[in-house]
Amino acid sequence: MCGRLNITDDPAVVALCEALGLTLWPESEHLEQQQTLRFERFVRASDTIAFICQQGEQRRLLQATWWLLLDETSTGFTPSRYTSFNTRYDKLNVPHSAGFRAYRSARCIIPVKGFGETEGKGKSTVYTDFSAAHGEALALGGLYRQWQHSQTGEHMYSCSVITLPPHPKLHAYHSKSSPLILPQDDATLAMWLSPTIQDVRVFDHLLKAHLPQPLVATHIDKPSTYNSLSAPVTITADPR
Repeated sequence: MCGRLNITDDPAVVALCEALGLTLWPESEHLEQQQTLRFERFVRASDTIAFICQQGEQRRLLQATWWLLLDETSTGFTPSRYTSFNTRYDKLNVPHSAGFRAYRSARCIIPVKGFGETEGKGKSTVYTDFSAAHGEALALGGLYRQWQHSQTGEHMYSCSVITLPPHPKLHAYHSKSSPLILPQDDATLAMWLSPTIQDVRVFDHLLKAHLPQPLVATHIDKPSTYNSLSAPVTITADPR
């Protein structure tokens, strides 16, 4: 999965958060920053994004660096030299891997409208934006970590998106991987967020390439300008 997300100010993104028990006031001056969504169409890896987690009985919307592994500096934290904005599905059950412990105790949901993929290199590079259908949002399955600076005491969060094998329907757009899109029409989201579920075998079926909802794919010139090069194509959801 390429390192960019689409978190536009879409009612469906807000509705997804509210369905998970969060009330959002993104423009309120009196709300703490960590309780708001940051609306941006083009979010890069290592940028700050919002994620939903459950700590005890409380669900929270927190801000995190989109890069799971951080290095401590004299004044704060910086993304590690090890690429970790994505966590591969086949590393989740490998002891001592970056996502092993987080997969068992710190799963999260990253609410987005869509994501972007890149295929090819140089002049043959093709950029594709994927978006949820009208009236829908995507609940990306992710992991998070909490950090505390040894000198300043500063607390920070970091997170990553779990990636799966390439989906056959998306292979023409991106042949290396696909993001974990969690189903929203059953108990999956509640189970995923629950810190009491540590036997992760219940999630094995989620670690296979699957589209629980349709996607709209559009070829664009480049992420920064977002000029369409083709008509949008709807990619149908997989059977349940």
